[in-house]
Amino acid sequence: MGQTVLSSDSDPTPGGTTDAAHRAIGAARAADAKLGTNTVVLEVGDIIAITEWFVITSAPNTRQVRTICDEVEAQLKELAGIGPVSVEGLAGASWVLLDYGDVVVHVFLDETREYFDLERLWADAPRLDWSAEPAASAAAPT
Repeated sequence: MGQTVLSSDSDPTPGGTTDAAHRAIGAARAADAKLGTNTVVLEVGDIIAITEWFVITSAPNTRQVRTICDEVEAQLKELAGIGPVSVEGLAGASWVLLDYGDVVVHVFLDETREYFDLERLWADAPRLDWSAEPAASAAAPT
């Protein structure tokens, strides 16, 4: 499993996913700010055609799942001026999917995340070390 580290002036792929990567970093940081656990960012664009990045995080209760979702939405609105194309699962808050097109954020209850184990399913996807990325570059315009 590889790990990609982006700098503010790098473009990780010829297709130009830097803006999407920065939005994924912003989503990961937003989840982390609201105590999302084991937050990972996976570059899945070469594996599936429907999106470029998965952000996966979890929380111990549904209230915190909703709080993380609210923070991700607020931060991506502030950083990139975008909202999700769709939101699935918010009513039950066991697995919420925030679809931003090229970035998909999965917010799980801890036990639901363990059951579905997306990291195992996408084990071939490179992981982005989002915590190493300078904060200013996460706010790069789209």
